[in-house]
Amino acid sequence: MKKLLSIITLVVIVFLTATPTFAQSTAPGDPGGTPTGPPMGGGAPIGGGTLILLALGAAYGGKKVYALQKEEGQK
Repeated sequence: MKKLLSIITLVVIVFLTATPTFAQSTAPGDPGGTPTGPPMGGGAPIGGGTLILLALGAAYGGKKVYALQKEEGQK
């Protein structure tokens, strides 16, 4: 149980420290407000891939927790 609690605590700390990096603003563009070129990254969508990775990570974590609980129940 202590190991599970420490893992959850570590994950929460990582998410809380990583979140402010997404809040950082980008470099200011043209003062007139018009874009000077193509968007950074070429405008590639990342939403679908992110959701797939989050779902797979949640499934893997759930499998590990289930296996850990099952193993503790057999002792």
